[in-house]
Amino acid sequence: MGLPIAARLEKKRTLLEWLRYQAVTTEREIRDLEREVAEEKRRREVARREQAWVISAPRAAEGHPVLHRGNCGLRAKYGAGELLDRDGVLAAAEEYPDLQMCDICSPWGSLGVTRPDGGRAPAPEVEFP
Repeated sequence: MGLPIAARLEKKRTLLEWLRYQAVTTEREIRDLEREVAEEKRRREVARREQAWVISAPRAAEGHPVLHRGNCGLRAKYGAGELLDRDGVLAAAEEYPDLQMCDICSPWGSLGVTRPDGGRAPAPEVEFP
């Protein structure tokens, strides 16, 4: 003989409550894992930018293209092309002999080359009274 209807009904309600709890818990875990995946993807993209270079178009008609590190703030401000690896930078240097290097992000250091102007930063011009 089975359980009375009232006891079976109570068991089903308890089961339903437990299943709802499990669903809420599982949905929260899924959201947490999705956030972790998004953060990992963001970190990989940041690392990729930090290890790459990019060339921005000249800002003036008579200007020269400028080489930036992938994470340089100026590259975003003035627009730039796709991220390049070291071989891409070398190919671009051959294609654009007038290629300049950004003074803000210093891409020559990450390329392992000496600073184009001989290693010293330009002295600021100061007027004395």
